Amino acid sequence: MSDTFSSQSFETVAIHAGNTADPLTGAVVPPIYQVSTYKQDGVGGLRGGYEYSRSANPTRTALEENLAALEGGSRGLAFASGLAAEDCLLRTLLAPGDHVVIPDDAYGGTFRLFAKVVSRWGVEWSVADTSDPAAVRAALTDRTKAIWVETPSNPLLGITDIAAVAQVAKDAGARLVVDNTFASPYLQQPLALGADVVVHSLTKYMGGHSDVVGGALVVNDAELGEELAYHQNAMGAVAGPFDAWLVLRGIKTLAVRMDRHSENATKIAEMLTRHARVTRVLYPGLPDHPGHEIAAKQMKAFGGMVSFRVDGGEEAAVAVCDRAKLFTLGESLGGVESLIEHPGRMTHASVVGSALEVPGDLVRLSVGIEAADDLLADLQQALG
Repeated sequence: MSDTFSSQSFETVAIHAGNTADPLTGAVVPPIYQVSTYKQDGVGGLRGGYEYSRSANPTRTALEENLAALEGGSRGLAFASGLAAEDCLLRTLLAPGDHVVIPDDAYGGTFRLFAKVVSRWGVEWSVADTSDPAAVRAALTDRTKAIWVETPSNPLLGITDIAAVAQVAKDAGARLVVDNTFASPYLQQPLALGADVVVHSLTKYMGGHSDVVGGALVVNDAELGEELAYHQNAMGAVAGPFDAWLVLRGIKTLAVRMDRHSENATKIAEMLTRHARVTRVLYPGLPDHPGHEIAAKQMKAFGGMVSFRVDGGEEAAVAVCDRAKLFTLGESLGGVESLIEHPGRMTHASVVGSALEVPGDLVRLSVGIEAADDLLADLQQALG
């Protein structure tokens, strides 16, 4: 991270890193460079380092500088989606015959990438409860090159001790990859806790307004950063300039949004614990959550995602989703509006029949920034 921002508060960095005034007009917001190619100053004479927008684009550069600063990394890379970022990372780190430890609770798209795509390339994987460092260690082989972690996890809101698993990875000579999408860098910074790579779906809290799809990788290792940049250019799934601009705009309000998301989610989780039709509430901010103490240690607050299980099984959970009115029935998460979904039939349908299969009676909430009382009332009527 640039020394310019190393001593400044997160809120200041979010607004200013990468967002230098336009040298031509003084515009305080970086322009959208909607351009494919650039006039060169003679053969091989790149003006400002730009030649073709797959390789680099000034708007994307601004976002990548911002991402690196927010995560305390040396290099940020922006992609067309979170899965595009993951694909680039896996093809950079791994070769046929290598092995990866993945969590027993993870985003369905990530599982699909491992189970249906990367495995066909000769990469092996095994599942472990990443909340237990001993279980992660037991899953290692002599060919393990990476350990993959989500914390909080999707959709069961499990917590992994990043520092502890980072030590497991270091001892094994493997890279620790942390998907930081649910927390965002405002609540948690995995690189400072020993992770090697941070992954984001920028579609979620970083963009924050359900109007952009994007992904990111952030690293501290300069050599790894160069390797990732090479593959990013070679594979080409880069963030477009308008998408990069939208994410930059969203990041400016990330801190204030995450504060409100967390406050609302806490109120909802507490209400759900008292509801007769709810059999279990999964939220790391609750004192009885098994990962509460670790989350309190490595997170600034507990985020805006809440999952819960309902009495009556799968059909009852689906009915709750259908009865919600203010909570919009939809996939994705992290926007200013509240969403509700049934993971087993929606975001996690790809894990059915696997070790990652989620309970049928599970409902997942992405708690927005609306008035908490309105959200509580809607959930209460949906639960009946």
